[in-house]
Amino acid sequence: MKLTLSSVAITAVVATSAQAQGLNYPVTRKVDQVDAYHDTAVADPYRWLEDDNSAETKAWVVEQNKVTDRFLEAMPQRLPTRRIYTELYNFERYGIPFSEGGRYFWSRNDGLQQQNVIYTAKSLKDAPVIALDPNLLSKDGTVALTGLVPSRDGKLLAYGIAGAGSDWQVWKVRDLATGQDLEDKIDWVKFSSAAWTADGKGFFYSRYDAPKEGVKLTGANYFQKLYYHRLGSPQAEDVLVTENRDDKEWGFGADVSDDGQLLLINVWKSAGSKNGLLVLPLPKGSFVGGKPQPITLDFDALYSPVAVTGGKLIVKTDKGAPRGKLIVIDLKNPAPADWKTLVPEGPDAMTSASGVGGRYLLSYLHDAATLVRAHGADGKPLSEVKLPGVGTASGFGGRWSDTETFFSYTSLTTPAEVHRYDVKTGAITLFKKPKTAFNADEFETRREFVTSKDGTRFPIFIAAKKGLKLDGTNPTLLYGYGGFNIAITPAYGVTSATWLKMGGVYVIASIRGGGEYGSAWHEAGTQLNKQNVFDDFIAAGEWLVKNQVASPATLAINGGSNGGLLVGAVANQRPDLFAAAVPQVGVMDMLRYQNFTIGWAWATDYGTSDKPDLFKALYAYSPIHNIKNGTKYPAVMITTGDHDDRVVPAHSFKYAATLQAADTGTAPKLIRIEVNAGHGAGKPTSKIIEERSDILAFIANTMKLDVK
Repeated sequence: MKLTLSSVAITAVVATSAQAQGLNYPVTRKVDQVDAYHDTAVADPYRWLEDDNSAETKAWVVEQNKVTDRFLEAMPQRLPTRRIYTELYNFERYGIPFSEGGRYFWSRNDGLQQQNVIYTAKSLKDAPVIALDPNLLSKDGTVALTGLVPSRDGKLLAYGIAGAGSDWQVWKVRDLATGQDLEDKIDWVKFSSAAWTADGKGFFYSRYDAPKEGVKLTGANYFQKLYYHRLGSPQAEDVLVTENRDDKEWGFGADVSDDGQLLLINVWKSAGSKNGLLVLPLPKGSFVGGKPQPITLDFDALYSPVAVTGGKLIVKTDKGAPRGKLIVIDLKNPAPADWKTLVPEGPDAMTSASGVGGRYLLSYLHDAATLVRAHGADGKPLSEVKLPGVGTASGFGGRWSDTETFFSYTSLTTPAEVHRYDVKTGAITLFKKPKTAFNADEFETRREFVTSKDGTRFPIFIAAKKGLKLDGTNPTLLYGYGGFNIAITPAYGVTSATWLKMGGVYVIASIRGGGEYGSAWHEAGTQLNKQNVFDDFIAAGEWLVKNQVASPATLAINGGSNGGLLVGAVANQRPDLFAAAVPQVGVMDMLRYQNFTIGWAWATDYGTSDKPDLFKALYAYSPIHNIKNGTKYPAVMITTGDHDDRVVPAHSFKYAATLQAADTGTAPKLIRIEVNAGHGAGKPTSKIIEERSDILAFIANTMKLDVK
């Protein structure tokens, strides 16, 4: 008999640990791959799954999806969960408006459109017209908008698109009067927006060299360069503004000051919260070349430009102020010794700052809920923006000369509302409030505080139906992230709303590694301190059990990307505490993550295995390397996308293969691999509904819930 590749490597057998579920996991071929890390030999038997282009890997994906699809199709909870999810997803949604060149721009989705549509109008009272409809760019909705930047006169729109969820972008330019694209086309853009010069003749952007054949979705991204594109010219003629040939990790973000006279260049070396700043004059709002000059290249803190006014650069920084402050840099005397404090550090973490209408609007987090304060041009406090409640507010963008700005407000049970804020009077008026099938009056959210293993206190937010009985029987879903200075705050989502409507309790944990309490809080969950993140999440789960919100039989955990790592690590460390675990697009191989795409930039949070002390820490929690053979595990469903070039799918592939090969009990260990999908951004509505409703149905099935 002639054996095919798939019959050799993917032969299906009945795994003993899954017999009770009737699951036939594919047997994943093992290779004799052993790597030496200092004095430790580490086996990597599924190394071949890192090659996403091989026929064997593609066959493995097909066979894994067959197993998962059969399981999901047999769940009685699947169809009713999808019906509820679709019903709640189907509501009119608006993005936060902004203005440029006498036009307003905002996004809108009528409910189930695959991608949000961009609208524009001369005034908020005028009937808007479509500026750009990404739904027309592909038949299946997998081409998504990644960014849009109007020219200063509002006549042209630079916009980026990406296919199948990839981080690679193509940028184009649309004439808003005709609705037609110009011939300009910019390739190989990644981790970049566009910044127009005030004269409207072109824009700045950052790109990488074209990747080598076969490694577009996996090859490491180094040596980003900042260019200027002049309208009407081919990309090959774009002007190189700056690069660093001596440091492959430098990346660049560009912005142009409100007066058009200065290019502000953010120099980043990682996904962390430390960066450098360069500036370049733009005489009369035009790019004429020249070498950008450094404000700081110490990479010792966060430096975020807020405004340029009166020859002064206003910057938000955490240098010497872990919770953040505003400083003034005189552009004629920019030495750090001459920097002045404009708004000092306060008791709460400053998460963002904008200069609008001659004032500074500063957003803070107080125990993971947003506060916004207005300060005058002299830095003195003026007033607090009156938000609708305890929740999350975002937006407040604009220019120094604007008289208004817009923001959104949301909580775990309040869909995002969009408001207009009059900068001078402080008056707030409602712009758009969505109408949904979710009845928020039936539910409530409360904030509690949990004490972690080392005594650290952190907040959790619990959303549930009013009158919740604390008897330990409530099906509860705990979500966390814990990394990269990203704050997890209460916000409405269809996933949480669906779970609540299904009778569940939804909980978010604001744990260390995030930005809830400033840079010190973030750093307390990084590198050699990363175990604190897992301890916090475990403590949240223990608190829910101790306080009889849930029990180990009714408690599930979920997180994505760095949160997928969180779920994988915690499931290994406390498999007895949870009934189900769903890690999405997780970083699962902590010894090799830095070898793929932009993974090297995460070293500020994780560290890398080439250093002995960090190897020891990484090896101790790396999800792939710490699966406990012979220990009963919760039900696990891993999700990833075959085009994920942020956290490459090999992480999830190798984790699934390792988990399925181990003796971890009879609960299912599945992987759901979305085809033509990436890390999550730009995913079409239909795929979002299918994937997330499957996650909830899987958890409900594990808990034997009757979903109607």
